[in-house]
Amino acid sequence: MKNLKNGLFYIIVTGGFTALIFWIVSKGKLLESSDVVAPVSNSNYFNQFLDSLTHNLKHPLAILLLQIITIIIVARLFGWIFRKIGQPSVIGEIIAGIFLGPSLVGMYFPEYSAMLFPTESLGNLQFLSQIGLILFMFVVGMELDLKVLKNKANDAVVISHASIVFPFALGIGLAYFVYNEFAPEGVEFLSFSLFMGIAMSITAFPVLARIVQERGIHKTKLGAIVVTCAAADDITAWCILAAVIAIVKAGTFASSMYVILLAITYVLAMLFIVKPFLKKVGDLYATRDNLSKPVVAIFLLTLIISSYLSEIIGIHALFGAFLTGAIMPDITKIRNIIIEKVEDVALILLLPLFFVFTGLRTEIGLINDPYLWKITGFIILVAVVGKFLGSTLAAKFVGQNWRDSLTIGALMNTRGLMELVVLNIGYDLGVLSREIFTMMVIMALVTTFMTGPAIDLINYIFKRKEVLFPKEIGNSNFKILISFGNNEKGKSLLHLANSFVKKQKENTNVTALHLSLSDEMHAYNLEEYEQEAFAPILAESKTLDQEITTIFKATVDIETDITDIATRGNFDLVLVGLGKSIFEGTLLGKVLGFTTRIINPDRLIDKFTGKEGLFENSPFDDRTRLIISKSKMPLGILIDKELNVVNDVFVPIFSANDSFLIDYAQKLIYNSDSKITVLDIDSQVKNNEDIELEIESLQKNYPENISVLTENNMKAGFLAKQDLMMISLESWKKLVDSQSVWLSTIPSVLIVKP
Repeated sequence: MKNLKNGLFYIIVTGGFTALIFWIVSKGKLLESSDVVAPVSNSNYFNQFLDSLTHNLKHPLAILLLQIITIIIVARLFGWIFRKIGQPSVIGEIIAGIFLGPSLVGMYFPEYSAMLFPTESLGNLQFLSQIGLILFMFVVGMELDLKVLKNKANDAVVISHASIVFPFALGIGLAYFVYNEFAPEGVEFLSFSLFMGIAMSITAFPVLARIVQERGIHKTKLGAIVVTCAAADDITAWCILAAVIAIVKAGTFASSMYVILLAITYVLAMLFIVKPFLKKVGDLYATRDNLSKPVVAIFLLTLIISSYLSEIIGIHALFGAFLTGAIMPDITKIRNIIIEKVEDVALILLLPLFFVFTGLRTEIGLINDPYLWKITGFIILVAVVGKFLGSTLAAKFVGQNWRDSLTIGALMNTRGLMELVVLNIGYDLGVLSREIFTMMVIMALVTTFMTGPAIDLINYIFKRKEVLFPKEIGNSNFKILISFGNNEKGKSLLHLANSFVKKQKENTNVTALHLSLSDEMHAYNLEEYEQEAFAPILAESKTLDQEITTIFKATVDIETDITDIATRGNFDLVLVGLGKSIFEGTLLGKVLGFTTRIINPDRLIDKFTGKEGLFENSPFDDRTRLIISKSKMPLGILIDKELNVVNDVFVPIFSANDSFLIDYAQKLIYNSDSKITVLDIDSQVKNNEDIELEIESLQKNYPENISVLTENNMKAGFLAKQDLMMISLESWKKLVDSQSVWLSTIPSVLIVKP
């Protein structure tokens, strides 16, 4: 009755008001004057639609949105490719910008390039990219740990300033030789030489910090020194850059003194007025789990006002953003929250726009004869000698050995995004010509790209590798590595590992490994990030009375590092959680309840695609399948359905190849007093003498802990009462391929590859 009443009301209201609207529009037609254009004929409706569509496609907002879509897709693709070959993803994103610019797409597909990047749209792209840079520099400023600078200032300042002064002097010397030929007309030598000097002396702190994390040396003395050097380098270089911009804009050094004095006043106000104010705000909200929108607004408004003032003063908005980040409250939780809020928008959405805008300015085709390439090579040589040699010699002078000194030099030679920022500022001020700008962009790419191979070469020459594993691991008879990303799944893996070694702790070792993609995490207070990641696992280990060793590492290739660490540590069993299942979101996925995830999964394969042989039609995601294919030691893949205890374990034997499962069953019986039920499928146990003898031996020693069933005498609901099913990888594949009825009631599953 109620539904009928609602339906009648709906029909009356919508129908009545529709009729009223039609009547008003009909009457309104009579109000039109005679000079109103007559409606188009039916034959012209489609043409009118096409004209409207063309007009919409050319609207500035539509063009900007299409540019953003294209840029993000291409930048992420190139970033992924370069991450896969062991390079920072920022190099791939820079090359993506050059790819979309006149050097490649513009050269071979000029019509498409003109449609996607019309000249009149570049202003919008530039301003949006500048917003991205402001947010990025804000994050860079927050990532600087000023406490570390205070504690390790002596050696770091010597190395850092040597790595600035030496290349700065060489850059000015280089400017002397290329000024007449490559400096824009009307630009004074002072302005040109200062920008060449600062471009040669910059170091990319964010890229360097991530390389240090990826190499696993962030906890070493070398890692601490080089990160501190880069931080000191960043602060010094940006102060020098602010002064250089002031001089260039003022025209002479004398007239720039007014700008510099105003800039000093601004910096002092930020340090002694704004910083204490922000600290008070931070202290009020330090204990809260999240920040309210008004508090976030205070911090972001401070950022915008600071950027505005530094732009008005004449030292560029980016300096204001950097300074605001540096004076943010020294409270880890607040910095982490702000960084997480800002970083994704800046790095994923807006920063790629800057790379492409730089790429549109970079026309490699301008370097079109051997002489220009010779000049480019000379610029690269001066850059490498200045930064690499200056840092190396300074590090050696303060007492570092040659290996560490050369490593510091290689890392400080990393320029990356920071170099592009400086070059774009110089280009916007008209100090750098298009040709010299292109040469310097190539130099930035080469010096960043060479960092990884240079460190590998140094390590090879000096034949020493950083020790990743604690010494006690080598004294154990049975070693288990659990690799986790999600804390809850990490606890389940720990419970499972503990079940295998509970009564043999003096002869066993359990190691917990946490890997994070380096471009998905920021460098600020990395140790606290690590502590936060391991805190729940360590707490659970105390509850279980299970000592564990922890390994933390930032990486660009999670699958390779898991298998590499497992191999180098000589582990007897590696336990990982299953990645995002290919069944998730399907009816079968709902039945299975696959909710587990592996470490930061960021990509999936198409359903039922995989490698040849065993992995064809593999019921695993891309990352899990890669770990399986690369693993050279026993591997256990846990499909976790809230595994807390391992009292009742079900072990199906599909073939003679499954005999190794009995060894693991024996460990569970001895260490956890588990009840093992072996399912003899197609009489595989009965027909295999070795398996039968192993089970009989266990039944003799542990008569209450092991039994054998056949499919015919397995009762309904039996699987639902089990805590864990332990199955071989080959048998699991058969089970999934056949879409067995077991899948509707299985408990947590441990898939074991021998």
